[in-house]
Amino acid sequence: MNTKIGFIGLGVMGYPMAGWLSKAGHEVTVYNRTVTVAEKWRAEFSGDIASTPGEAAENANIVFICVGNDNDVLAVTMGGEGIFATIKPGSILVDHTTTSANLAKNLGNEANQRQCGFIDAPVSGGQQGAEGGHLTVMCGGSDDDFSRIEDVVACFSKAVTLMGPTGSGQLCKMVNQICIAGLVQGLAEGLNFAQRAGLDAHRVVDVISKGAAQSWQMENRYKTMLAGDYDHGFAVEWMRKDLSFALEEAKANGSALPIAQLVDQYYAEVEALGGSRWDTSSLLARLQV
Repeated sequence: MNTKIGFIGLGVMGYPMAGWLSKAGHEVTVYNRTVTVAEKWRAEFSGDIASTPGEAAENANIVFICVGNDNDVLAVTMGGEGIFATIKPGSILVDHTTTSANLAKNLGNEANQRQCGFIDAPVSGGQQGAEGGHLTVMCGGSDDDFSRIEDVVACFSKAVTLMGPTGSGQLCKMVNQICIAGLVQGLAEGLNFAQRAGLDAHRVVDVISKGAAQSWQMENRYKTMLAGDYDHGFAVEWMRKDLSFALEEAKANGSALPIAQLVDQYYAEVEALGGSRWDTSSLLARLQV
């Protein structure tokens, strides 16, 4: 069944995600702060362009957000031109932005006051996953709201899972980033060690990737790491934003995150090298200075 959709945010993730929704036959109205990007999207896919987030939301059954950070989410949801100014009772707001769990809970409360549903739904898989339509989506919200958006989100996902009440999706994404941080640092150290030991690092990975050391990061990032190619993927500055949420939450729930905290400091060193927009695999670069 075709659904009327508002999609706010056409960055490296949102652009292809909205595209998959359009290709699935849904009626998509997009909003993007840079209008030329929205016009490019419309030329490639089928849909309409709104001049404000509120305009994109006003006739939609499901409204998607995919922007940068907490402040960006607040900018498109609140105020006279924001989503909450126009969203219809009975509609559902789905936020794919990685935010703090507190913001997700606040948005859920705001939506409830307007008799709307809300799902916090951060994603994993990066630009490659968005373009390929095989993202992993971690959701927080009610069973009823989730059942209404699950099939639509599946247009650009390989897995869509309800983790618990509002905020649970964001907490799950924090776990995801904690695990990735340690994996990437371990891979960077291993590749650096292999090179300094005089080994053929490509052959090393060919062997160890067939055993217990195998990981998504190894399979998808080792070649670009060895080539010093970091102009792609998930940016260091966004990873630091995500880790800041995890570190803050850890203080509140009593978790120990020594590795995540250390890797966050290493990413700060990468930023000092000019790598704020480099892929997170650029942890190797700081070991080669």
